[in-house]
Amino acid sequence: MKRLIQRGLMFGNLIEVSSPALVERYNRALKHLTGKTTKLTDFHIDLSGYSPEIGDELDDDLYLNPNGANRQFILLTTAQKDAPLLNIKFSTSRGILTQFIETNEAQLFALTARDAVCGELQNSVYAVDTPAKLFDIRQITVEADTIGGHVADAGKLAALITRFRSEPDGWRDDVLIAEMIGLAKKTGDVTRVPISLPAMTFQQPNFWTSHFGGVYIFRDVRFPGAISTLPWKSLGEVPIAQVMDLTLRNQIADWLERNNLVEPIVQARGMDAAAVLRQKMDFILVEAADALGIEIGDARRTELRKIAYRLGSSLPEEFLGLAALLRWVEGGGPWPKITSEHPAYFYTLRAKAGRDRDLVNMLLAELAPMDVRQMYIVHKELFYQSYATWSERKKTYVADFLAREYQVDREGARAALFGPEPAMDEAQRPQMAEGPKPARDIVGPWGAVGRSVRDRGRE
Repeated sequence: MKRLIQRGLMFGNLIEVSSPALVERYNRALKHLTGKTTKLTDFHIDLSGYSPEIGDELDDDLYLNPNGANRQFILLTTAQKDAPLLNIKFSTSRGILTQFIETNEAQLFALTARDAVCGELQNSVYAVDTPAKLFDIRQITVEADTIGGHVADAGKLAALITRFRSEPDGWRDDVLIAEMIGLAKKTGDVTRVPISLPAMTFQQPNFWTSHFGGVYIFRDVRFPGAISTLPWKSLGEVPIAQVMDLTLRNQIADWLERNNLVEPIVQARGMDAAAVLRQKMDFILVEAADALGIEIGDARRTELRKIAYRLGSSLPEEFLGLAALLRWVEGGGPWPKITSEHPAYFYTLRAKAGRDRDLVNMLLAELAPMDVRQMYIVHKELFYQSYATWSERKKTYVADFLAREYQVDREGARAALFGPEPAMDEAQRPQMAEGPKPARDIVGPWGAVGRSVRDRGRE
């Protein structure tokens, strides 16, 4: 992983903690949450306050996320909102933490000036020991306070002030006045500078989790479904109608199309489809050459073209399918028939705009794993896992490409590939379910083709 770290592709934008005051605050927060402390005098933390160095020291990468179900966090600065989130167990965690910090940024800025802020992403499930428990997670509540309890004390002081003002003899109640003075020494004048950090609740209808090998759960769509990385039967009995795994490509394609979650990249508004197709083809060629032990040189397009000539009839079907689509895009070829049975099918799609855009793109990254750029951008957990299995040749190519082509303009690259970012306040209403439609098996990029038995692959 050294190549990725050196190029800022892994552990990039972490927050450095090196001042004795901040290290002491972090240790108090760590002791409060976990009962443990660190002996390190400098380290780096992510969005949630997790430190990979402390994880190594404690031999516990989940020291702030016990059971991987209720993530705790430590905030030393509001600048953590721009840091990455490591060891993700649920795809929604980063968005929830970021929105919590941005919504309460003024209060958190004032609070972190005097103490560390601790909190937790709470749900009703305390341990995800069976796949069925995942379906009990429907909302996440974020509660936080400083280690010294400034928010709680401010609430108490505000209540005492109200009592003092409302009771006729309040000004003669020495015990009440003494308690108010004691709390005010900790909180300051809450009448002029109120301290408030209300709990925030976020709905979690659709999400990905790394538990049980990786599961995508979509409940708030027209036709709910769950997609497992492992064989679908490994999930056992779960309370959702359609359960699939990544091998059931036709079913997944049909399900995506019926829920209107994807669009062909050649029809995507504002996308340079030809450039995107060429880059996907380059990635596929690198994978094919690496598998055969063919040297790829500097892996520039001229070198890769020579590899394509050399492979000839051995070119992967994914490459040939995208090449046919590229010929059509550039006006020099017939319309290609790429259905969900074709290996190139999922390489031709991207998620439609909407609140589930990033989640659907994560799923597509698993179904089109040779597109390493998309995998890195939308599914870093899968990317790092895959990277560890690659040859040194491919690791070097991918790290150099991402540093050269993606790092220089991350936002521009994301917008060019996936469209504008979803609005934070986008409607969360569930869609009304329609009546059943005829079962379809083979799906093309622009609609269903043919008819078959949907559950044939699950028999």
